[in-house]
Amino acid sequence: MLNLPRILDAAIEAPIITSFSRIGCAVRSRSEHWTALDDYDLSGRTAVVTGATSGLGRAIAEQLARCGSGVVLWGRDRSKTERTRDEIAAATGKSALDVAIADLAEPDSVRAAAAGLLAAHPRLDVLVHNAGSLSGMRQTNSLGHEVTVASQVLGPFLLTSLLLDRLRSSAIARVITMSSGGMYTAPLMVDRLEMTSDYRGTEQYARVKRAQVTLNELWASRVPTREVVFHAVHPGWADTPGVQESLPGFRRVMRPILRTPAEGADTTVWLAADDEAVQSSGGFWHDRRRRPIHRLGSTRRSDTEQRRLELWDWCVTTTGESPPIP
Repeated sequence: MLNLPRILDAAIEAPIITSFSRIGCAVRSRSEHWTALDDYDLSGRTAVVTGATSGLGRAIAEQLARCGSGVVLWGRDRSKTERTRDEIAAATGKSALDVAIADLAEPDSVRAAAAGLLAAHPRLDVLVHNAGSLSGMRQTNSLGHEVTVASQVLGPFLLTSLLLDRLRSSAIARVITMSSGGMYTAPLMVDRLEMTSDYRGTEQYARVKRAQVTLNELWASRVPTREVVFHAVHPGWADTPGVQESLPGFRRVMRPILRTPAEGADTTVWLAADDEAVQSSGGFWHDRRRRPIHRLGSTRRSDTEQRRLELWDWCVTTTGESPPIP
């Protein structure tokens, strides 16, 4: 018999505009009879969501709270993060909400916040690496690393390393990284991961997103699936404050078919909640299906085992943290 949902998914996937826009999630959710997120019961679990004060991160945090999970909202600005926590509590009627205040681009800040999380939360079931932005101007952190790389590659690597033992003891825990379709255009780089005089914000962002997806697979190959699973997500094109600020021209043209933040957050919350997520590790997901990480031969050729090992070793050396992998 024909698998009509799979055939329909393939037809939507081929033209990027139908797959990445709200058309994709609207058609797939109906043809595949997606379980409503509100139907999941996550009572007793604790999730940490970085970049939780707006856009996709806020939508993820709010939906996890609606499902009954305790949620730690990670943000840089205390007043904004606490205000978001209070607004989510009012909207959901849930009170098991906490905040962690830290800049993911600054290692000392990440270490301090991680120590606070470990002291306050005896179990951690879900870690969502969502924080990220696309900057048109090159900036560096206090150690001289380009901020996009520092906050979206090094910061998440350090935070995962610091929380890994707690995640393992809460098995089966889930680490979910919010990536982007922009990574499809970028080859895997290590020595040129941080752009310098040739800096272009969109290119730097794409390189970082490629590195994130590769690291997701590397974590999965090192940590037993029975303890922690790792997944990366492409949310599609969503109308978020980040898109409004960084890609105004794109938003102006595509706005009628951009996804809402809730639609963009769907697969991340589903991976945090559904049993299917713990049946595998290392996946790259879009609209509740596992997808290939390459669309171009040039990026596939760059993805060598040697370069992957170099990326992992660079993260270990740069963060000064060797993950406690069994």
